[in-house]
Amino acid sequence: MAEGTSDEDDSSKTEEPTPKKLDESRKKGQVALSREVNNWIMLFAGTLVVLAIGPSAMSRLKTIMSSFIEKAHLMPTVPSGIGDVLAQSFFEVMGILTLPLLVLMFAAFVGPFIQIGPLFAPDTIKPDISKVSIFKGFKRLFSMRSIMEFVKGLVKIGIIGFIGVLILMPFYGQIDHMIGQPVLASMEELQHLVLLLMSGILLVLMVVAVADLLYQRYEHIKKMRMTKQELKDEYKQTEGDPHVRAKLRALRQEKARGRMMQAVPEADVIITNPTHFSIALKYDPEEMDAPVVVAKGIDDLAMRIREVAKEHDIPLVENKPLARVLFDQVDVDSMIPEQHFEAVAKVISYVFQLKGKLGPKS
Repeated sequence: MAEGTSDEDDSSKTEEPTPKKLDESRKKGQVALSREVNNWIMLFAGTLVVLAIGPSAMSRLKTIMSSFIEKAHLMPTVPSGIGDVLAQSFFEVMGILTLPLLVLMFAAFVGPFIQIGPLFAPDTIKPDISKVSIFKGFKRLFSMRSIMEFVKGLVKIGIIGFIGVLILMPFYGQIDHMIGQPVLASMEELQHLVLLLMSGILLVLMVVAVADLLYQRYEHIKKMRMTKQELKDEYKQTEGDPHVRAKLRALRQEKARGRMMQAVPEADVIITNPTHFSIALKYDPEEMDAPVVVAKGIDDLAMRIREVAKEHDIPLVENKPLARVLFDQVDVDSMIPEQHFEAVAKVISYVFQLKGKLGPKS
């Protein structure tokens, strides 16, 4: 019964997740993270380490192994002496392995950081008693996701094995020859084969990692989908918040102000108060029935309009009553009302004569 309900819920989630939904899920640690990308980065880092310090590490390992293999008869026989030799060898080996281990630890953090950026989600480490359930454990074990992961693992192992055989097949005779050689003598050849094998595997796993990353992101978006009701509820919640409303209103006003200021250079005249109001008018007799207010402002914005007008050589005409009435009664991008035609026409005619757009007055 529960299964049917779950399927029904999933089928009703037809809407793409909103940025708010994705942000909330991120805070809970629910993100699209590909383990294959992490594994590939660690494998790539390990290969680089082998390339960078492989020869010197091999040389030091040869020296350490020589002390056991070639000088075995000189080894102390008392327990304390053997312990000293083993301790010294252990620290020498750890000295060789320290850098590779640090690089791999760093790579383990790089993988998630590249995919999802910096993220701290305390919810993921909080104990949750509801998760401690044998039934849910079995359900997760045999879920479609677990089956897909299992199949993906089998396919990956098969591909790696196939690539390994293809790469090593031409060196079959060399490998057979290495078996009969002393360990120290065959280490350099073994290093070469390992690097060759790793290069081939890295190329294949890179394709697997990219495909898995795209799949994980698709699955994450699919999982985060919302029902129409959830979308409506979120919209009401967001729009109902007075702080959010105020912020949205401020953003809209800022955008509108920016568009309005971009229109000021296209104006033919600026009617001023002159200190408090500025009204930018545009009029094209061939295309407009009446002049249009392309921008208007009060106080600081009025000053800014006048500054832009001066930068573009747009005439400023002082007319206190007209500036006030146009500011109060005419919206931006609206035509001048008929009752103000005569007053505005006098200003436009004067300005056009200055610009030479009209012939001299008769």
